[in-house]
Amino acid sequence: MMKVGFIGGGKMGEAIVADLVRSRILNPHDVYVCEISEDRRRLLKRRHGVNVFADNSLLLGVVDVVFLAVKPQALDAVLAETAEAIHEEHLVISIVAGKRLAHIESLLPKAKVVRVMPNLAATISEGMSVFCMGGRTTVEDRKRAVTLLSCFGQVLELPEEHFDAVTALSGSGPAFFAHFLELMVQGGESLGLSRKDAELLAEQTMLGTAMLLAKGEFGARELIDSVSSAKGTTVAGMGVLTAAPLKEAIEATLAAAAKRSEELSEAHSSPRP
Repeated sequence: MMKVGFIGGGKMGEAIVADLVRSRILNPHDVYVCEISEDRRRLLKRRHGVNVFADNSLLLGVVDVVFLAVKPQALDAVLAETAEAIHEEHLVISIVAGKRLAHIESLLPKAKVVRVMPNLAATISEGMSVFCMGGRTTVEDRKRAVTLLSCFGQVLELPEEHFDAVTALSGSGPAFFAHFLELMVQGGESLGLSRKDAELLAEQTMLGTAMLLAKGEFGARELIDSVSSAKGTTVAGMGVLTAAPLKEAIEATLAAAAKRSEELSEAHSSPRP
């Protein structure tokens, strides 16, 4: 049984802790969290029964795998503090947005590093996590990473060069899908539905559609065809939807998010003055 530590116990860190314990991949006493906030330490201990620390060095002395779950602006200081204590046997899994492998490896010259881009749905065990392996990692490290990441959703390995696109589509995607759902709710209200009823109809329809597509029995085009009938309601609505510049708007939305991801990665990874 491996021992897993977390440097940072915020919302995303806690979500992963909860899923590791809930899935029984790890027992609570094999999970260690270092968190500067005393209130957060108490909460994590009470909710999940895990070990909590205020000192990173104590955590690093006992764990095999280390999740970096701090804010991007805090990472360099944390790694400067912990670099000596992180050795060749540690597997370091970073979920820190915008921090590239090369940057982390330069600050942790001994560590084996995995970079992960999770998304908000990890907090309900339905996350999408994309990962890439650092240059010092092994096949066994990859197996360990996949085992841990799979506890809170789907997992996909991609080259790091795709991470800006991943950030746009998967990382920022929940906000974009939520915006579309909100527009559907408002459309339902304009047709006379109450806000509560329109929300239920839109949310359950989005959930059910996603599940149908995820099962692989339909592709998106096949699902549209299966709902459509000649001169029917879906065809009438799709005629308006496809005539609108929606495709261009979505492409521009993702491009803007990806461009900003690239800018932030370059800013976060630049040498400190």
